[in-house]
Amino acid sequence: MKLLLRLKFLGTDFCGWQYQPNARTVQGTLTAAAREVFGVDCRITGCSRTDSGVHANDFAATLELPLADCPIPCARIPAAFAMRLPHDVSVTAAAPVADDFHPRYTVLTKEYVYKILVSPVPDPFLYGRVWHYPKKLLHDAAARMDAAAAALVGRHDFASFMAAGSKITDTVRTVSACRVQRAGDLIIMTIAADGFLYNMVRIIAGTLLLAGAGKLDATGMQRILEAKNRAAAGATAPPEGLYLSRVTYHE
Repeated sequence: MKLLLRLKFLGTDFCGWQYQPNARTVQGTLTAAAREVFGVDCRITGCSRTDSGVHANDFAATLELPLADCPIPCARIPAAFAMRLPHDVSVTAAAPVADDFHPRYTVLTKEYVYKILVSPVPDPFLYGRVWHYPKKLLHDAAARMDAAAAALVGRHDFASFMAAGSKITDTVRTVSACRVQRAGDLIIMTIAADGFLYNMVRIIAGTLLLAGAGKLDATGMQRILEAKNRAAAGATAPPEGLYLSRVTYHE
C-alpha cells in the first residue's frame, strides 16, 4: 500500500533531499526510520529534490509498504516516526493514497518562501535559516521588490531564471502569486507556481534584491523575462534562506 507523508525539516545539516550513499540526506534518514517503524524496507519518493541547506515547512513524500494494509493507524504514524527521527526532521501527517499517486508529477501548486535578513550584523538565532545581507537597501526596498515581483505573475518563459547548464527544454511555468513583505529586518518573498525550474526561486530572490537597491523596476523585470537568458537576471541567492512552504494536490 502507499501512504502520503507530510514532513518538516531544517536543511542546514542535510545534503539535500535525495539519497546519497556517503552523505546525510532527508530521504536517507526517513527511509532508515521507516524501516524501524514498519519492520520492513519501504520505498520513499519525494515531491521535490531540495538542495543542501534548503528547508521545508511542508514537504510531501510517498511511502510504499510491501504490505496489503498499514500495520499502524495513520493518526499514530507521526508519533511513531518522532521516536526514531533526529531533531531536524518530523513527519506531521500520514494518509493513504492510490497506488498510481505520484508526489511530484501530480502536484497542483508549490509555494516557496525566501527570507533575507537585512542587517549590518548577523543574528545567531537565525544562522542557517536566512540569507544575511549586510548591505543597505532603500527604505522602501520591500515595496519596490513587491512591484517588480508582480511582473512575474502569469504564464511566462522563465529561462532567464533557470540555472545555467540545466537540460530542461520546456521553461514555461505559471506563477500564481509572487509577493514581497517586510517584517522588521526580514524581507520575505513568497512565490507559488505550477512548477519551478532548477534554482528558479533563488535566482528570482537574487534578482528582486536589485529592485530593493533601486537598480531594477517592473519594466526591467519584464525585460529580463523577455531576454530568456540566464545572464540577464541577478545573482543566485544562497540556499539557506529558501523554504518549501506548501505543496497542494487535487482533492
